[in-house]
Amino acid sequence: MACSGGLDSVVLTHLCRQSQMDFVLAHCNFNLRGDESDEDEKFVKNLAKKLNIKIFVTHFDTIGYMNKNKVSIEMAARELRYAWFAEIMKENRLELLLIAHHADDNLETFLINLSRGTGIEGLKGIPAKTSLIARPLLPFSREQILTYANDEKLAWREDSTNQETVYLRNMIRHEVVPKLKELHPTFLNNYQMTQSYLADTASMLSDYIALLKSKLWLVEKDVVKIKVTELLKLKPTKSYLHALFHDYGFKAWDDMEDLLSGMSGKEVRSKTHRLVKDRAYLLLQELDSKTDTRFLIQANDTTIEKPIRLIIAEVDTISETAENILYVDKSTLKYPMVVRKWEKGDYFYPFGMTGKKKLSKYFKDEKIDVISKQKQWLLCTGDDIVWVIGKRADNRFKVKAETKKIVKITWIK
Repeated sequence: MACSGGLDSVVLTHLCRQSQMDFVLAHCNFNLRGDESDEDEKFVKNLAKKLNIKIFVTHFDTIGYMNKNKVSIEMAARELRYAWFAEIMKENRLELLLIAHHADDNLETFLINLSRGTGIEGLKGIPAKTSLIARPLLPFSREQILTYANDEKLAWREDSTNQETVYLRNMIRHEVVPKLKELHPTFLNNYQMTQSYLADTASMLSDYIALLKSKLWLVEKDVVKIKVTELLKLKPTKSYLHALFHDYGFKAWDDMEDLLSGMSGKEVRSKTHRLVKDRAYLLLQELDSKTDTRFLIQANDTTIEKPIRLIIAEVDTISETAENILYVDKSTLKYPMVVRKWEKGDYFYPFGMTGKKKLSKYFKDEKIDVISKQKQWLLCTGDDIVWVIGKRADNRFKVKAETKKIVKITWIK
């Protein structure tokens, strides 16, 4: 359980103890408030000792992380603590992280998201339960939690920065929410009811979008093909694009909409994915983090494992044939050979033809889509293409009647 030493986490700690749960405490010292941060740490350690509970404690250079990653102080603290929670949960085989968020926290998050502009996902509130996180205090208000703590005569630590309205959440907490509660004494209860409706609506929308994807998504290996004409039938288009693609990190919705009428080859990228226009389709693919594009094969190599697996052997005769097997005249090869991606201006002499052909024209004639072209590997000797791997050999390297030594190259898919 995450425990800062504040009112909410102390109450949750005592409730867990009263319920005879098997749990441990985890405390983060962000080193933001000098001695006050150290006193918080000391308090939580004493609480764990008093209740005979195991505790994990860590220290963060939060300011350094904030400056390095160019994020706000709140985001820095959030990223640091959740990464650490995940780490200790994995190392100690802990099943669930308990966090003491309550109904007022939920309302504040709703107002923050509303002020920044958001869709239904941002308005449905903090989830009470995910696969790894539970928030058992979410139905209760800050006032109810305070009453419980006073009745039980619990001690807790007050964070002095919670009173500083320089932070957006604190400003909403101390200035906006009290005014709303003055206007409507049951405002928090009304919000909880509205938030429940929004969550139900979001769940129905999620089910519908999943159904829509099952009809529109054509999955081919690691690429998803979506027919443009089917997307254009969906109105309002931009809202549907958001619902269909926001899980992949896309945010430039105007560019996404323009992509539908754009030329083949145009693309939009998120941090994790790319969406490419290819004739009548959009192609969705996860970005490849690998940066190497050229790999050498030496004369004595019999196997290479990257970027693809090739087995190279000298043989006496041509036996089995398949699209993943190539036979070449050894005397035509120069080492080191290279496995690389295709480049603009590449050409080869397709097996069975007498003349040369630009690789781009070959791809077009074979109706090979944009992403498949960019993923295509070539086997080259010097500047010459020996094999468009798995597709077409080059005529210049074929085995002839006078060939003395034959090299068999097998691509293991």
